[in-house]
Amino acid sequence: MKVKLAVFCPENIRDRLSAYVEGMADIELFPFVYSEASETPELVEKAFMCDIYLFTGALPYLYAKEIIDKKKLPAVQVDFDAYMILTSFYHVKNDLNKELTRLSIDVQDARHVDEVLHEISSSRDTIYTYSYGSDRGTDIRRIADHHEKLWSEGKIDYVLTSINEVDQIIKERSIPGSCMTIPKLNLIHAIEKAKSIAAINQSKSAQIVAGFVRMKDFEAIQKEKGELYVQELQLTLHQILLDYSKRTYASVLSNSHDQFALFGTRGMLNHITNHYRDFPLLKEMEHKLNTPVDIGFGLGLTAKQAEDNAKLALKACDGKDEGTCYVVNERRDMIGPLGVKKEFNASMLYQSLIHEAKLNNELSYNFIDFIEIRNNEPFSSNDIAKHYGVTKRSAERTIKKLVAGNVIKAIGEEKPYVKGRPRKLFKLNQ
Repeated sequence: MKVKLAVFCPENIRDRLSAYVEGMADIELFPFVYSEASETPELVEKAFMCDIYLFTGALPYLYAKEIIDKKKLPAVQVDFDAYMILTSFYHVKNDLNKELTRLSIDVQDARHVDEVLHEISSSRDTIYTYSYGSDRGTDIRRIADHHEKLWSEGKIDYVLTSINEVDQIIKERSIPGSCMTIPKLNLIHAIEKAKSIAAINQSKSAQIVAGFVRMKDFEAIQKEKGELYVQELQLTLHQILLDYSKRTYASVLSNSHDQFALFGTRGMLNHITNHYRDFPLLKEMEHKLNTPVDIGFGLGLTAKQAEDNAKLALKACDGKDEGTCYVVNERRDMIGPLGVKKEFNASMLYQSLIHEAKLNNELSYNFIDFIEIRNNEPFSSNDIAKHYGVTKRSAERTIKKLVAGNVIKAIGEEKPYVKGRPRKLFKLNQ
């Protein structure tokens, strides 16, 4: 499952990051480029479908920190550490031919500068450090004024800043200086850290799935075609289910002469929820067996609960000439029949998503696809999280926008965990 990584950065960093993640199959990059760090809070609001938020600058992170804390967003900041300062010193000394004296530096944490100066045995007397990490509301003009004051007083010859906007201001004021370059190692470490946090945050279902599969009119077929014929049908059906169980990490058992049982967890659940609209297992069985087949799936917090619900789902198939498939969840809601298209007005939904929920085109089309794939069945924020491959928190932000825009409405709850609060269920409001 790909991690959707929102990156807040200037244009030059975006190009570097794109090159770094090009060979990473488990990362999908969503760059949010700013020209000024103050734009970051607005950009954060647009990244609500991403799993984790990566900030390549200290200042943009500080601007967005209130939103991050309020919404409890998973965020990672590129380290502005001793290694970055050391590589910046190397650039100043070797590439720019400047001595490491009479410098004014701004950083988030002055301790990193002290560490580097101690390691290279350099004097601190002629290096002035401005630490803005503890400021209440970072003011780039105040930082630039600090550097200019030292320059005007003749105490420094050069400014080394960690903020792009400060670099632009001191250049406008004709003060010699440069902006620190983020080392590749720091960017790679931040990406790996973001991937690790996103992996931890990925929701894991505690549900158990049971399934019962049977051929319709088994006894009539046996009486008409004979014992050998139905044995061949059973062997074919068993092989189909074995192949299915391998794909979904499930177990298959023969629990009677005309019925098979399936038991699984997340893999089987994902397959079911991803094929509400067009259930291929049912079609494959009927094509290869040339006879209708019924399937009942049950969800539960225990094997017994899942099995009981699967029996209810299978019973719902009774009385129908064609083969059908139903699902009964842990709340005993009947879902189905699977593979039978449930219509909705896609055009009306698109207009509501754009104008009422204020989603962009891409997200609107993605949500319409989600409704189609689920065959317009009720869904939770967890279902959205699984479909998009994002965290539950990201999915909940989408739900809030949809509810606020009157696109969807709450219709009940489900409780897929033994502990914890139940999940709300939603459906289209049309």
